[in-house]
Amino acid sequence: MRFLFLTLFGLAIQYAALAQDTIYLSNTSVNQPIGNKVTVYVDSFSKYSNASMPPVSLFKNSGEKVPTYLMPKNNIWLRLVVKNTSPKTDYFLFSIQYANIPELQFFERDSLGALKPTLLTGSSHPFISRNIEDANFTYKLHVNLNDVHEYWVHIKSTHPVQLPMFVRTPVQYNKASIQETLIIGLYAGIIMAILFYNLFLFFSTKDTNYLMYVLYLFSLLIAQLTFSGWVFKFLWPNSPSWNQYAVIFTSSLPGVTGLIFSLKFLHVKRYSKFLSYIYIGVTILYSFVGIFCFLMPHSVGYALLTYGGIAGGLLLIVSSGYIAYKGYRPAYYYFIAWFLFALGRQVLSLRNLDILPYNAFTSYILYIGSALEAILLSLALADRINLLQKEKNFSQAEALKVSQENEKLIKEQNIVLEGKVAERTMELTATNNQLNQTLTDLQDAQIQLVEAEKMASLGQLTAGIAHEINNPINFVKSNIKPLQLDIKDLIEVIDEYDKLHATDAADVPQQLKGIDKLKKKIDVGYIKTEIVNLMKGIEEGAERTAEIVRGLRTFSRLDEGELKVVNIHEGIDSTLVLLRNMVPSDVEVERNYHAVGDIECYPGKLNQVFMNIISNGLQAIKENSTSGNPGKITIGTKDIGNAIEISIKDTGKGMTEEVKHKIFDPFFTTKDVGEGTGLGLSIVFKIIQKHQGKIDVITSPGNGAEFVLTLFHTLPQSAIA
Repeated sequence: MRFLFLTLFGLAIQYAALAQDTIYLSNTSVNQPIGNKVTVYVDSFSKYSNASMPPVSLFKNSGEKVPTYLMPKNNIWLRLVVKNTSPKTDYFLFSIQYANIPELQFFERDSLGALKPTLLTGSSHPFISRNIEDANFTYKLHVNLNDVHEYWVHIKSTHPVQLPMFVRTPVQYNKASIQETLIIGLYAGIIMAILFYNLFLFFSTKDTNYLMYVLYLFSLLIAQLTFSGWVFKFLWPNSPSWNQYAVIFTSSLPGVTGLIFSLKFLHVKRYSKFLSYIYIGVTILYSFVGIFCFLMPHSVGYALLTYGGIAGGLLLIVSSGYIAYKGYRPAYYYFIAWFLFALGRQVLSLRNLDILPYNAFTSYILYIGSALEAILLSLALADRINLLQKEKNFSQAEALKVSQENEKLIKEQNIVLEGKVAERTMELTATNNQLNQTLTDLQDAQIQLVEAEKMASLGQLTAGIAHEINNPINFVKSNIKPLQLDIKDLIEVIDEYDKLHATDAADVPQQLKGIDKLKKKIDVGYIKTEIVNLMKGIEEGAERTAEIVRGLRTFSRLDEGELKVVNIHEGIDSTLVLLRNMVPSDVEVERNYHAVGDIECYPGKLNQVFMNIISNGLQAIKENSTSGNPGKITIGTKDIGNAIEISIKDTGKGMTEEVKHKIFDPFFTTKDVGEGTGLGLSIVFKIIQKHQGKIDVITSPGNGAEFVLTLFHTLPQSAIA
């Protein structure tokens, strides 16, 4: 009797347990989660597989309407028993409304008590593997009246999962599907409307805040639709490998774009640099997950997203609240938006803990919260426009007020200023008169200095000309006296011959003998030779004098004010002729003319340039004569395109870099006091500048100096004007 009692008691308990875990199907089945009617075994160490399933004794009731497993990796076995109490033999539907489970294997116990696999599906399998085209996982049930069927589900996941499970009639299933489609469609429509509105505002205002918000809305919409399985269903149903990464990748995008938008929109850096650094850190975390999600394990990616979501949510609420407290009005909308979104997540958590009922509101609270967040953030941007307009109006009012005050102040000051201006005008008039007098004095001084430079050059030129002409003139003068004596002797012989016309024929021979004696006495042959030599010397002196005159005429160029084409080599040669007296006997002048030489210029002024540069070179050679090096002036020309380059190089003492930079300054000279005005090279520079040419100086101490002049063959029109 005891044994029978214990047996019956055990059967009663087993029957009660079975009855508790049995799901009854009827036409009026309640549309509520069945998680607390399902027994679960969590195979944490993966001891069992689809070929070697765990014993029934390991299964325990979940105790939750919506079982949630937060392990980074999950290997879960579900067991549910279904009994049909409806007289109709119709299909019932078992639905798991969580779209991102990588793999589900469904089993059904047959009439012999064996479990046989019936369906293998999941987000890591092509969408076509599902027996019903649903973004969620739905399994058809066919149970006859009063029949009891047992089903197992093996779930493999690389991330935490929630299991909101339902057993619905077809009518309830269709109603739930339509409801879900409407809610998601409404959510997508709201987001897209706000997105296009803000995109329009961006193109109208060019404010990058709107662009960042548009990017955030787009990434948020894609992330929500990817998480709900709709993107997998419609965009890449045959790419399950990509779908495994899509959830992590798309979930990181709203984190990155949202934080960047918040950082810019809330002016976080202005209010708190510390918070801005946290923003940057969390943004880098989201970016890291998005970039490297294809390389890291899924469990790591989901864990980082979870931590980033917690940190980002708290950061946005805290920072928006703090900035709103500081007085930035758009931050109030921001704070309310994120508070509502966080409140929605809390409602979802309370529903999963069975504290709140499972209904349409609690099921779609994230969509509702996300839509409210988007609307409030859009209002924040709109309020920002109002704030900017208000600030603009205030600024304009302040500007107008300041302008009016300034106008009043200006009127008052004008009276004072008019008196001061009159007084100052008198002072300026007196000062201007003084300046005009000073300018006149300076101009007179400049004219005198230029004239002094010209007189110095003229004195140097005159000394050279006098010396050059004196030599041939002395030579001519010294030859004239002997020539006169020789001519006198010849005239005496001629006179003797003239006397023969008046002499008798008998006396002629005697007279001729006298003439012969006279011819021998004066040495007529020598006189002839001497006359030839003296005449040749006089001729050479005359030619030398003519050459000097021609050189002087070429150099002076009495028509120097006119622009004309001349041969530059003639000008250089005439200058050398006039400076011949200054050239010491041990100084060599080398000419290397390789250019055509004809240029359009003011010839007299260029001759003055050559005179100043060559005379300075000779002076530098003279000062360097103690070194024992032979002196040399090298003058070369060559054509370079439409210009001619003239090089005048000496072997003088050279110049330092400091002196080189000052040589063209007026009144600068290295000569002793009284020996130079310091205007020579300044005049040279102005003459070359007038020809729109270029002058370069190559020099160093002890290595002489080279002046390189570059002049156009045809003078530019601007130089002529």
